[in-house]
Parts: sequence; structure tokens; C-alpha cells
Amino acid sequence: MSVLVLAIAGWPSILAAQQAVTETEARAFGLDQEAAVRASQGVIGQSPSDYTMLDRAGEPVRLAQYRGKPLLVNFVYSGCFKVCPTSSRALRKAVDAMRERFGVDQFQVLSIGFNQPEDTPLALRSFAAQQRIDDPNWELLSPRAGDVPALARDFGFSYVATPAGFDHTLQVSIVDAAGRIHAQVYGDAFAADSLGEPLRQLLTGALAAAPVSFADLVDKVRILCSVYDPVTGKYRVNYAMYIEIAGGISFILFMIAFVISEWRARRALRLRA
Repeated sequence: MSVLVLAIAGWPSILAAQQAVTETEARAFGLDQEAAVRASQGVIGQSPSDYTMLDRAGEPVRLAQYRGKPLLVNFVYSGCFKVCPTSSRALRKAVDAMRERFGVDQFQVLSIGFNQPEDTPLALRSFAAQQRIDDPNWELLSPRAGDVPALARDFGFSYVATPAGFDHTLQVSIVDAAGRIHAQVYGDAFAADSLGEPLRQLLTGALAAAPVSFADLVDKVRILCSVYDPVTGKYRVNYAMYIEIAGGISFILFMIAFVISEWRARRALRLRA
């Protein structure tokens, strides 16, 4: 199976993506890599329609049900014997690392089976078991066959059937809490940093816009103080940033205390006069 493998979203990566598959390969398998990149990048900022799909238990769910938190969406087909399992395992490791740093309930993940009618809830349940996907906030969904073309277009996902399976883009769409596509991340070996940075932007932005509570502030500071460690492949705490934040808070508290003290002293002088 030939797969169009792209780099992290952005103009430099678009150029790299366009070079990832040769013109001969594109013609042979019918996938126009430039069109695939344009389609993928073109949906950023847009909201996919509210499709109804079946979860692994065969229960209908609507895409809109996943709004309210950032969402990672990728497309798979359960009959894939190499690339989809490899990329799914890489995504699982990245998700585990991000859960550890950002929190287990901070974002959701959807994998959509696009090879219909083969990608049934049962097939996707088996695929999840094979890839050891047991995250309670990660669901695999089976859309109606007639919805797949429009669903794929809404997410900027391109695919073409080939004798060996499918030639398709490997991408994860990062969707914000309002249901808009925020970024596209490409490749067959998703890393926590490539996914984590745009996700962290959404998490910090979402927390800043929400009504501020003590728990929100704790979560925001924890996310802001996260640094990706390429050696371990995980996020770690940036203690230097904690010290800077603590120093800033201490300075503000000191200034408030100083102003109050000065105000009280002057008020006492006025009363004695």
C-alpha cells in the first residue's frame, strides 16, 4: 500500500509534503499529492458537519457530541496490515504521553473507519484491541457508507482505492472545543511534540476563555509549564517556569502589601492631624 506521508502543518511542511510522493507514484495510484495537501490545509478553520456514526458498541453517536473539549481525529481502515496499525500505535503512545502531562480528561480522540461497509463496529472493536487502544476518551466510529466522501472532505482527508488497499493521507486533525479544525498534523510516526504543541495552544486558550476557578488556574499553569523531552518522548515539568511564575506572583503580592501599608500609614497621619 502506498501512503502519502506528510510533515507537520505549515508552509514549510506543505513544501515538504508536496515532495513526499513522486509524480509517478501519484499518477500510478491516482492520488494527486498537491491536491491532497490543498484539501487538507483548506479545511483549517472550518467546522465539519454533524454526522451520525456508530461507536464500537453499535450505538449511534453524533459528531457534535464531542464538542466542548479539543478533539484529535484520524481516519483508519481495519483491513490495513501495516501502515494504519503502525500509525495508530504511534498515535497511542503520543496520546499516552499527552494524557500524562495535560490530564486524562483534557481532550478526546476519534478514529473513523473509512472503508465501508467493511469497517463495522465489530471490525473497529477488533482493530482497537489489536492496537491496544483502551483509552476511555478514545472512540472508534463507523460512518454510513454514503457519508464517507463528504465526511472525508470535511476533514481534508484524501484517499484512493488501489489493488493493495488504499493510498491515503496520514493525518490527525486537531479540532477545537467549538468544532473547528485548528491544525493538521501529518506522518506515520506521530510524536507527542508535533501533536502536543497545537493541542497545548488550544488547552491554554480554552482555559483562559473559560470562567476562572482555582482548578482551571492549576490546570493552566500545569499545561503552560510542560516541556516536551525528545529523549523520553514525554512531557515533563519545566520547574524554571514554575519558579518564574512564583516569583512574579510573589512580586505582585509584595507590591499589593506595600501599597496597602502606605495607604494605611498615610490614613493614620491624616487622622492624627
